[in-house]
Amino acid sequence: MNTPVSTTPAAPRAVLFDLDGTLADSAPDLAAALNRMRHEQGLPAIAEHLTRPQTSSGARGLLKVGFDITPEHAQYESMKTQFLDYYEQGLAQRTGLFDGIATLLDQLDEHRIVWGIVTNKAKRFTGAVVEALGLHQRAACVVSGDTTPHAKPHPAPLLHAAEHIGIAAAHCLYVGDDLRDIQAANAAGMRGVAVRWGYLGDGLPPEQWGADALIDQPHQLLELLELPARR
Repeated sequence: MNTPVSTTPAAPRAVLFDLDGTLADSAPDLAAALNRMRHEQGLPAIAEHLTRPQTSSGARGLLKVGFDITPEHAQYESMKTQFLDYYEQGLAQRTGLFDGIATLLDQLDEHRIVWGIVTNKAKRFTGAVVEALGLHQRAACVVSGDTTPHAKPHPAPLLHAAEHIGIAAAHCLYVGDDLRDIQAANAAGMRGVAVRWGYLGDGLPPEQWGADALIDQPHQLLELLELPARR
């Protein structure tokens, strides 16, 4: 399914991407950190298909799946610290770009469309992942969850990115796989594009997120930009 971007006088001049679940599949490494904790507690590993939907929710979502605890739990903060430490030790072992993303980014570069990354992942992890993926010298900006005082769904990270690349928010697309991504895009005055290949969470279906477009494959983004797609 490919839904056209809403009609607007502002033509897209830049594309900003969420990282986890949109550009990169980090679910295997996050699941490995969780299962390492479970192994140490004598618990069996949880299958990745159960942890994958919670990947975009980070430690909070994964600890809920793995140990059924929430931030109100007395041991939550210590377990969160351990989880993040374990993740940091193996954050680029199995993480890779989703199928079609490398070609998409190549074509954006060929057409001189500026692109960058805006993620809720903390800078502590973002830099290492982006570098491991070979994107650190290509992205026009990399905005982490702690770059600004607020994380998505607040618009601050997206507006910071637009200011950094020198392109007005109205001329940017923001692409993501989570409701918070589209909420942030709407609040920032950007057009939001939801992707079906990501984690999507277990809340509202993406058709109800209020996105300007919903795409199934990376090459469809080029169609939204009215650029020829090389598959």
